[in-house]
Amino acid sequence: MGGTKTLVTGATGHLGANLVRRLLAEGEELRVMVRPGRDNGALDGLEVERVYADLRDGAAVAAAVRGCRRVYHCAALVSTISGDAAHRRELYDINVLGTRHLLRAAARYGVEKVVVSGSLSATGHLPGQPSHEDLPFYPFERHLPYAFTKHLVEHECLRAHADGLAVVVVSACALIGPHDYGPSRLGRVLIDYAHGRLRAYLPGGFEFVSARDIAEGHLLAMRRGRSGQKYLISTAYASVDELLALFRQVTGRPLPKLRLPPPMMAALAELADRTWYRLFPNRPRHFTPAAVRLLRSERRADHSKAVRELGFQPTGLLPAIEAAYADFVRRGLIVPAQRGPVPCHSTERMPP
Repeated sequence: MGGTKTLVTGATGHLGANLVRRLLAEGEELRVMVRPGRDNGALDGLEVERVYADLRDGAAVAAAVRGCRRVYHCAALVSTISGDAAHRRELYDINVLGTRHLLRAAARYGVEKVVVSGSLSATGHLPGQPSHEDLPFYPFERHLPYAFTKHLVEHECLRAHADGLAVVVVSACALIGPHDYGPSRLGRVLIDYAHGRLRAYLPGGFEFVSARDIAEGHLLAMRRGRSGQKYLISTAYASVDELLALFRQVTGRPLPKLRLPPPMMAALAELADRTWYRLFPNRPRHFTPAAVRLLRSERRADHSKAVRELGFQPTGLLPAIEAAYADFVRRGLIVPAQRGPVPCHSTERMPP
């Protein structure tokens, strides 16, 4: 049977680092699974048991799970590119087969419940309608390989649920907040903005989630989530103009002067993808065709199921951006503009 500890995979990622700190504040006894040879500075100073395992190694994953009562599976290879065949294979092996290894180990060792971190990209979307849990993933759209793997992760969760394991999926949107040790793509945008390096932007919009809210959503799902169910967790939708206005408020830097036409950026991104980046398919970049499509879709998320069943209450984007900025400053990744310190206590909410 399961033991007393709680296991968190992906504890050095943006979500995992925030979740670990929240669980420690709740008094949980934690074991964290991290990959050997990686930078695990996100865990420095934290009282956690570390175990080293690669999700592709079923035996190592099983050893990490053994003796744990609950599991939060946050680990994943996140990718915003199509990449080459080797990159796609790595995505599949880590995200899909790695989740299978973890869920089978959880069933074998009597884990009480597993919460798996999902992605809005694996949820269906109809034009003009917010995404919700009942909209199925449509496989014939132009999705990134990462989205396909997260869709298949949900299938692994349903398989495990059918076999008797209590497992819940919690799906996140674009994450903003502190303890972003990657940093993430959105974190890099904030860093560039704070240093005046973001000279142009593309209009559009997306659904965002604060680090506090997604960590809270995971805890609520563990306590109240129904096995076999998925819950979307979001804080607020924001247009790029609204998001940059918040960046300006927090950093004291002026807005970029260039607001680029979406059709032009779409054409340039497609051209770069088919020429220069064909030679370097695995190189990360700021604007991909997928990123342009995502912003132009102005996709929204409906988190009413999480509100209704879990008791989730979203906070606001401004406190999350303030917290992210303050943490980047503390770690030396942002040198503040010549102005007074930015408070990190706002309760202002974005408009619905």
